[in-house]
Amino acid sequence: MIPVPVPVAELAHFLRAEIERHNYLYHVLDAPEIPDAEYDRLFRKLQALEGDYPELALPDSPTQRVGAAPLAAFSQVVHRVPMLSLNNAFFEADVLAFDRRVQEVLGAGDIDYAVEPKFDGLAINLIYQNGVLVQAATRGDGATGEDVTANLRTVNSVPLRLAGAPSLLEVRGEVLMQKADFAALNAQQRDKGEKEFVNPRNAAAGSLRQLDSRITATRHLTFFAYGIGAAEGVALPHSHGELMSLLECWHLPVCNERSVVRGAAGLLDYYRRIGEKRPSLPYDIDGVVYKVNDLRAQDELGFVSRAPRWAVAHKFPAEEALTVVEDITVQVGRTGTLTPVARLKAVFVGGATVTNATLHNEDEVRRKDVRIGDTVIVRRAGDVIPEVVGSVPEQRPADAREFEMPTACPVCGSQVVRLPDEAAARCSGGLYCPAQRKQALLHFASRRAMDIEGLGDKLVDQLVDRELVKNPADLYRLGMAILANLERMAEKSAENLLEALEKSKATTLARFVYALGIRNVGEATAKELARHFGKLDALAAASEEVLQQVPDIGPIVAQSIAQFFAEKHNLDVINSLRDAGVHWQESGGVQPAPGGAASGKTFVLTGTLPHFSRDETKEKIEAQGGKVVGSVSKKTDFVVVGAEPGSKYAKALELGVTILDEAGLLELLNFKPDGSV
Repeated sequence: MIPVPVPVAELAHFLRAEIERHNYLYHVLDAPEIPDAEYDRLFRKLQALEGDYPELALPDSPTQRVGAAPLAAFSQVVHRVPMLSLNNAFFEADVLAFDRRVQEVLGAGDIDYAVEPKFDGLAINLIYQNGVLVQAATRGDGATGEDVTANLRTVNSVPLRLAGAPSLLEVRGEVLMQKADFAALNAQQRDKGEKEFVNPRNAAAGSLRQLDSRITATRHLTFFAYGIGAAEGVALPHSHGELMSLLECWHLPVCNERSVVRGAAGLLDYYRRIGEKRPSLPYDIDGVVYKVNDLRAQDELGFVSRAPRWAVAHKFPAEEALTVVEDITVQVGRTGTLTPVARLKAVFVGGATVTNATLHNEDEVRRKDVRIGDTVIVRRAGDVIPEVVGSVPEQRPADAREFEMPTACPVCGSQVVRLPDEAAARCSGGLYCPAQRKQALLHFASRRAMDIEGLGDKLVDQLVDRELVKNPADLYRLGMAILANLERMAEKSAENLLEALEKSKATTLARFVYALGIRNVGEATAKELARHFGKLDALAAASEEVLQQVPDIGPIVAQSIAQFFAEKHNLDVINSLRDAGVHWQESGGVQPAPGGAASGKTFVLTGTLPHFSRDETKEKIEAQGGKVVGSVSKKTDFVVVGAEPGSKYAKALELGVTILDEAGLLELLNFKPDGSV
């Protein structure tokens, strides 16, 4: 074996300490000092040294976090100090009773309590000898757990060595998976076609109990310390709050949400405050823990059965529960999306009685394998809409029925369509369907559509709720007598709205097509359609193949347009609009200005021009046969730059795209400096 030169050993020691310091800054304090590339460089350098000198690859080296070969099974570990469970408090009266018992035993008045969130993870015991992590074990039955040392070494927030730690330290804490990491893990599971985890706790527990620690290393687990068991070679502080600060000094991760409060009032106030913050926390908690802060008072209070008298867990209402799916129905949303909804046998979960839960879409129903009659897991967190997490196939009755998405809208009877690249099924009766009525009217009246000034949300709500307007054509039948009797609608406001309605009757074909609210048809597409077909009837009669001849219209958009005009309800509304006097200029097909400098060119706008709004600039370019898009690419011909341009300007410089200011654009388009032709 080649002896390790002293400078190499010192360099390896420095790299280990530096990498662990950056691990602590990144994973515990969330305050990285160096970019990922620099961290990777340090890590590779240490790996190279340990490759050249294997005796440098100590158990506490950060390179050992990548995991090792699979184990045959976990060995058993007897805890030096038992890992006891906590008694639970579910109601305010339970907390008051706990505080009263503590006062009676200690013969004191208001008590100081250390308070902290109760993590929804897996309890773990870490043993450090002379500052080095030598063992990690699960709680198990409290007396005996499983040795998961190899797996814990892969958790970056767990320090492999503690600076200045005592000769022996038994650290108690929780391993969990943060919400973002849980979502990413389930996304990976979906991509691989594998079963998803029900919740972050199950994911953390499953990841920690992998016999192959290399799998654990990929799961992004997190650790928080919340106490100690045994300790030798150190004088411990007198309070739990000080003990947590000491653990923090040793670079063990502890929760920032901890505090010290006084009396029962302080406990309940903390419970309410953490409950309010719960949805925004990066990890799941299922309650809060109250501990008598004075460690000597803890000793005096002692234990009862397998739980301490000096601590209690105040649980939040359960967020998950089991119940039975009695039926699966379909709701139609404001934009026409059909959502399967599980009708449930009533169950109390998340602080409320739940009878309905969303199943999102047909694919989710299939993926979760939820059937009518199934026992399912229902989740509700705070104000979040209840959802079915998954079924329990073991409890499935023989007569359970699979869900089938309807082919006709349950509200209006229009055809239900689902485009190839979408998970959602939708009703095609956009202008007619009562479920979509308000959304369709608001879009129809919007500034870039028919521009009916004064027709806002509250007025549309009244018109629809009173069944005065059932489709856009009904707007043009409104009169002073009806409008003046609506809430917050004085005679002058009614006059203004009627004037706006009358003015909107004369529009362009492009605006009218956009106002129809056809799925996947925005302003730019509506202009291309108007330019290509020239007449609405020609557009309505076009097949999908013909529609795809229009620039930038592919099969999905073409399918949306064809399905819209194939629905008789939509054509009836269009005819009613014509009968009401809505009209637009038609032609044989508006073509770009021939030979113009903008003809066939692609423009991108960024920043604020001195004399023209973005819409006005866009219209001038399109009038000369140009096309305005939203992002810069190699295919962009011109980038028009105004004051305070964004990243598009930098991208144009990078790609060498021609840049124009307002004057340069007007010159290109043959406009005079005042914008006239």
